[in-house]
Amino acid sequence: MKEAILIQGARENNLKNISLSIPRNRLVVLTGPSGSGKSTLAMDTLQKECQRQYMESMGMVTDSISKPKVDSIAGLSPSISVGQHVTNRNPRSTVGTVTDIYTYLRLLYAKLGERPCPSCGSTVPPSFEEAGGLNEEDEASGQPQYVRCPNCAAELPKLTMGYFSFNKPEGACGTCDGLGSIASLNLEAVFDEELSLRGGCVTFWYESLIDYQNSILQAAAKHYGFVFDPDLPLKEYGQVQRDLLFYGVESEDFLRHFPNVQPPKTVGRGKFEGVVTILWRRYLEKDGDPNGSASVGAYFRQQTCTGCQGTKLNKESRQVTVRGAAIAEISSWALDDVLLWLNDLPSSLPPAGREMLEPVLNDLPERLRRVIDVGLGYLSLHRQTVTLSGGEAQRIRLASLLGSGLTGVLYILDEPSAGLHPRDTEGLIHVLKQLRDLGNTVLVIEHDVEVMRAADHVIDMGPGAGAMGGTVVGEGPLDALKLCEGSVTGAYLRDESHRLTLGRVRRLGNGNFLTIRGAHARNLKHITVSFPLGCLISVTGVSGSGKSTLLFDLLAPDEQAGKREGCGAITGLEHIGNWITVDQSPLGRMQRSNIATYTEVFTSIRNLFAGLPEAKRSKLTSKHFSFNTPGGRCENCQGLGVLSLHMHFLPNLEVQCPACRGRRFQDGVLRVTYKGHTISDLLDMTVQESLSVLKDQDKMSRTIELLCEVGLGYLQWGQSVTTLSGGEGQRIKLAKELSKKTKTHTLYLLDEPTTGLHPGDVRKLLVLLNKLVDAGHTVMVVEHNMDVIRESDWVVDLGPEGGEAGGSLVAAGTPEEVAACEASHTGCFLRQALRL
Repeated sequence: MKEAILIQGARENNLKNISLSIPRNRLVVLTGPSGSGKSTLAMDTLQKECQRQYMESMGMVTDSISKPKVDSIAGLSPSISVGQHVTNRNPRSTVGTVTDIYTYLRLLYAKLGERPCPSCGSTVPPSFEEAGGLNEEDEASGQPQYVRCPNCAAELPKLTMGYFSFNKPEGACGTCDGLGSIASLNLEAVFDEELSLRGGCVTFWYESLIDYQNSILQAAAKHYGFVFDPDLPLKEYGQVQRDLLFYGVESEDFLRHFPNVQPPKTVGRGKFEGVVTILWRRYLEKDGDPNGSASVGAYFRQQTCTGCQGTKLNKESRQVTVRGAAIAEISSWALDDVLLWLNDLPSSLPPAGREMLEPVLNDLPERLRRVIDVGLGYLSLHRQTVTLSGGEAQRIRLASLLGSGLTGVLYILDEPSAGLHPRDTEGLIHVLKQLRDLGNTVLVIEHDVEVMRAADHVIDMGPGAGAMGGTVVGEGPLDALKLCEGSVTGAYLRDESHRLTLGRVRRLGNGNFLTIRGAHARNLKHITVSFPLGCLISVTGVSGSGKSTLLFDLLAPDEQAGKREGCGAITGLEHIGNWITVDQSPLGRMQRSNIATYTEVFTSIRNLFAGLPEAKRSKLTSKHFSFNTPGGRCENCQGLGVLSLHMHFLPNLEVQCPACRGRRFQDGVLRVTYKGHTISDLLDMTVQESLSVLKDQDKMSRTIELLCEVGLGYLQWGQSVTTLSGGEGQRIKLAKELSKKTKTHTLYLLDEPTTGLHPGDVRKLLVLLNKLVDAGHTVMVVEHNMDVIRESDWVVDLGPEGGEAGGSLVAAGTPEEVAACEASHTGCFLRQALRL
């Protein structure tokens, strides 16, 4: 077997014809500034060629599947890439189901469960018979089986795994169908009683839709013989008109008024579905996912199910216990506590039970340990996967891969330390080394210095981003990079070892405070926290300690309300003129949305091209320069520049459009140039490259400079926002907000803005954040990065642990004061960073 993966002549994107050797069966870290070519080398070249060669060996390759721009890659293995994008948005998917831990628990409860007899109330013990495998053969047989109560001989259905599944009718709560929450439509958000139909009483209907729906409503009113006045305020509607608008012509609410009239069969004759009816239909099509459709989910409120109190299971299933605990109770515990309970379980079982369930009792704790080892011990089994951050989702996948037992695989991981407190990095490194020790090659794109120190081999890309990157500037052990003059990582390490932290002046703020009193949402322990305004403030703590709950669930949702659910009150709001919240939620899921359109720079670019003499001669308007509307775009690919190739059971592949050759527009539009560049050329440029072309366009140049300042100059304008990491997306939001000039005191709430940033780029971001504070604003960040925490004026540290063991205020003050707190995990690392 070859000892290394040999790459010759890689030229994809910004790679400069590089050749390198990646040692096999080693932990290899790929680092370098953002945009230096790390992902291009690992994902677009290495992973893509692994996939192509695998498919070629299966006889599945067609001419449409392009080979990455590389002369050759030798020594490849089957590869598995683990990215940060949360792909499973099913609200029924939980931490327990995706790790299979809940499946094992269901088996334990089916075999060991005790339950009260519904007839006499006495306890019905388990019968220790042959366990079988991890399957649901009892349900599949179709033959119900029974056991007898030892006290009154009443016949009870035998417990099976299905009784403990919230996705099966045997176990699911009948009230919420196993979702744990009940949705209710917020009618106040949907309708404005003061307005008429034409005036906008249906809040989400735009003008042309109002006219269209009004024509249907008029036809329906004519069909049934009553008047529907579109200029009458909604509050003055009669019951017939209200039921028609709300529920539609086929609803029971409306049909009761005209029991003997047949409803219209077509829309033209008045077949109106009803505003409430259509919202519910769209909501249920998403299986109750409040995030499934941004246009619908916002109108629904989620309330804990009164039937099961959020446990998702029916009453009979909730009454079954093992060692005094119900399965719903255990699902709500932190994984750390579940492991303690499991470790004590064998000693409480009779020999027959231990022997029967020995494989499960051995395997289940090991699965839990793997998830805990990657720093996720604070999660609970019933936590929905859709609520996990990108880093959390990736580490869960990592823990699952460790249990697969695969060897000889190339694992490619994209920043698994994202969102991880420095204390938990050690557990992550342990898992990465376990993967390596199984006989695999582990290639990690990473900026964390501790992960670099643990690596067998470090490859440093650079020296800059975009066109300034794309070369290997150093490789070997981390200490060797310190000696490499061209290495940005080496320069950071050299500078770090000589940095002096003495004489740093902390800003005291403007004398006003924002205070959250009695915070008790989720795991917060009725804490009161004050933030000095006019400062750079870091909110710190281990994962799951309550940082995001405090800032984004309590402070961010409603900027004007001084009192809200989850805390007693918020005081000091009168000192803030404007709020800007920048979290890590995806920018969008539409492939058409790209960097240029999201930042609104594309509107200015289109107007610029439409104003050129050549465009005016050809009678081209700004509409012709849009790839989202017919007119000037290529209709073969509808302006995307690529066509999607369906690959059956593999992910779809994108191939260049043969009609426009990836240029998105028709030839007539591409004849218009600005400084020798077509609009397609501009979309293919990086943000940094476009500055020289657009520097004399004031509005655009301001946004371009801000994008470069937050370390995103390497992104291409035409790059889809769906391909961005959480950190990149957040910094684009930040740049977009900063381009809007504000004169009032603004509070910026940021969620880990350093995610995906090289240590050298973190310093550039710090310069930008300090500029905001020096201009009189307040910046609050949830952060794990010690460089940012060390440079903050004020630190609020939550913990001391995650989950139920978190939610307390451990320390608050200057970094030096938090570093002096012995109980603070963050303080321990701050002492090292401050050299105290």
